[in-house]
Amino acid sequence: MGQTPPNGPEVTEPEWKAYDIETVVDGFKIPWGMAFLPDGSMFITEKSGDLVHFKNGQKTSIKGLPEIWAKGQGGLLDVALHPDFKNNKWVYISYTSSRGPEKGAHTAIGRGQLEGSELINFERLYKATPNTEAGQHYGARIAFDKEGYLYFSIGERGEKFENPQDITRDGGKVYRLFDDGRVPEDNPFYNQSDAKKAIYSYGHRNPQGMAIHPKTGAVWVNEHGPRGGDEINIVKKGANFGWPEITYGINYDGTMLSEETSKPGMEQPLYYWVPSIAPSGLAFITGSKYPKWEGDVLSGSLKFGYLEKLTLENNKVTKREKIIDGLGRIRNVVLGPDGIIYAGIDGKGIVKIVPKGK
Repeated sequence: MGQTPPNGPEVTEPEWKAYDIETVVDGFKIPWGMAFLPDGSMFITEKSGDLVHFKNGQKTSIKGLPEIWAKGQGGLLDVALHPDFKNNKWVYISYTSSRGPEKGAHTAIGRGQLEGSELINFERLYKATPNTEAGQHYGARIAFDKEGYLYFSIGERGEKFENPQDITRDGGKVYRLFDDGRVPEDNPFYNQSDAKKAIYSYGHRNPQGMAIHPKTGAVWVNEHGPRGGDEINIVKKGANFGWPEITYGINYDGTMLSEETSKPGMEQPLYYWVPSIAPSGLAFITGSKYPKWEGDVLSGSLKFGYLEKLTLENNKVTKREKIIDGLGRIRNVVLGPDGIIYAGIDGKGIVKIVPKGK
């Protein structure tokens, strides 16, 4: 696979192979996000703009979505359920929206209440500005923490290097809101008059995986570097993760982005990949279904088309293994309510990792 990061091992075939890969549902081009409903059915987003409810072997397209700007890497992206969805029926989506005076689009977060096969009372909670015609780096993962706060990522949009370091601009950030879109007053930049008050951390490039640590409750993200320097980061209130001032990657054309890999006041990644794997989707393994993998972290690889499992000891990666390989670009991964690992694969759909004998 090429160069091994100085802070971690080479990726290998799995030592524990007592599992099978089974297809759950196929026929998707880019299944960007997925979420499980209380009855075990699934929401799956197709990037082109379709929110699919998969239940009892049947696909139903959900109506009531906002206008979606599906170009480049944009479209209908992540989906998540309110922690109290069983009672309030709120469904959250991230998508690209062209609303605004400028040409192009930017990342938006919205929610609607599920009624039958429709989202009603849809409301936009956050819309990044200004729009840009750049077609990449929307970020757009969504997660609720254990206290019910809504976190989401917005990428730096691939054209303005100053965005991630500028808290008066959207892009290259992780944001935190209340579930109804209000900004918490204890957000780190809430009292700074010119800042985007929803920002929780900054200096990110393009986070496309987000998960809540099952024990600490911390928000973890994985994010795309340029050529090399993909990262896993533990989000901290007000923290600066350095992009593009510090990086372990280089430009796509081989030129230097920054000679610095660290600076005072900037966070170091928990882990970084060289070469890039193009990470998308992030999940922790818990429960009894995979006893040899308890506490490990899963990250999809778009570039190499495998699902990577990372073993951690004291927040250090000690082992990397390919759990799914050769089926296509891994777009997303979640641990289902049944304790089983589910992965979204471009050009295919959703598969699950079933332990043998279960």
